[in-house]
Amino acid sequence: MDALEALLDGPRARRAAVLRAHVDPPFGIRVADGAALCVVALLRGTAWARDDDGRTLRVDPGGLVLARGPRPWTLADTPDRRPTTVIGPGNVSTDLDGDPLCHDLDLGVRAWGTRLDAGVAMVVGTYETAGDVGAAALDVLPHLTVLPREDWDTGALALLAAETARDAPGQDAVVDRLLDVVLVAGLRAWLTRPECAAPGWYRGRTDPVAARALRLLHDDPAAPWTLESLARATGVSRATLARRFTALVGRPPMAYLTGWRLALAADLLAEPGATVAAVSRRVGYATPFAFSAAFKRERGVSPTSSRARPARTAAATRAAR
Repeated sequence: MDALEALLDGPRARRAAVLRAHVDPPFGIRVADGAALCVVALLRGTAWARDDDGRTLRVDPGGLVLARGPRPWTLADTPDRRPTTVIGPGNVSTDLDGDPLCHDLDLGVRAWGTRLDAGVAMVVGTYETAGDVGAAALDVLPHLTVLPREDWDTGALALLAAETARDAPGQDAVVDRLLDVVLVAGLRAWLTRPECAAPGWYRGRTDPVAARALRLLHDDPAAPWTLESLARATGVSRATLARRFTALVGRPPMAYLTGWRLALAADLLAEPGATVAAVSRRVGYATPFAFSAAFKRERGVSPTSSRARPARTAAATRAAR
């Protein structure tokens, strides 16, 4: 796979919290659920996304909001509308005093809000943990992004909206996969925008030598790569590979491989039943000790600590930051 394919291979919604929200102005919804990523696609009406720094972004029909957690943010009908509803951990909705609103706002199968024909309608999907999205995918996103309809491929949006209204066997799996497709479309669009500080692996795809090396590393990160073996497989000298790869990607090939292996490992550690020994083998380390040392050196925490993080509650995550 190429570098972009490797990035987009990460998102894997698992029984994601996906619903259709139907609200009439005035409205102000504070999203404070501590989730790794929230995806909002506007079906009709107009809204404004606002972060706690006061930055506001208009969302028109077909627009896609990508909100990277765990920082809270607000969706409202005007740029300065104060929130009246709070979405907390577990997708539980309350008023500002903490009184539950879920029963009052229940509109049926995966539907929430005031009335089904309300002036503003949207599909909302939540990736609870970073492992559900993929560390590489999260790393390319700012805290709050809005993609207008014309900037991203909206092909899967109508399908996702339709499927959220159904209650059929296997529906959770269908909705999860469609949410993944919408997110991948959004990530792909974001990477092409001028304001995106594209990561080195994305810039490297424009050079045949760097792109070939990246493809090899992403296809088989667990292989016992050396600069010499990678250069031989790429068809150039070690000096040429090191020079062109480093200039475009921003890191030497072996340093990049270490970072890529450990990013993959962080995602694998979040999977149920994962062990440090098994993950270390899958990403190319001969021993769990060598893997643990590299992981802590690169990411600042041990693999065991990293694996425990997704199990913490969203409230604990916010309190720790």
